[in-house]
Amino acid sequence: MNTDLDEVEAFLHRQIPITVAMGIHLVSYDTESLVLSAPLALNHNHLGTGFAGSLNALATLAGYALLWLELRERPCHVVLRNSSISFRRPVTCDPRAICRRPEASEVEAFHDQFAQKGKARLHLHVTIQEHGALAVAFEGTFVALK
Repeated sequence: MNTDLDEVEAFLHRQIPITVAMGIHLVSYDTESLVLSAPLALNHNHLGTGFAGSLNALATLAGYALLWLELRERPCHVVLRNSSISFRRPVTCDPRAICRRPEASEVEAFHDQFAQKGKARLHLHVTIQEHGALAVAFEGTFVALK
């Protein structure tokens, strides 16, 4: 794992204690997406499938972590302004949340606004797939504040 991922994972575990209990792990981050995982064994419901609250938290944290890595500026605050989630099928294996990086022009506009105003927002999409099929679809608007 690279230093940025180590740093952000440690930050999540320090600042958001539930991430430790959930077993949150940053898997990868590149120009396309960020992938966050958690073991089903720590995040299941009474049916043995992914608990909706854990899946929502995992998706939210994937967006939060992507924005944090995009910013590369500390200190700042990242908050979730609004979100929606759709649970389309049960999750029966370790969930992996994939937050797609927005178009380069959107990211550039976000960075410009943050640099100029000390506040910017970015709309992010996160998916959790089960055997190649969409299981969870999340979208949220995240706000960064200096």
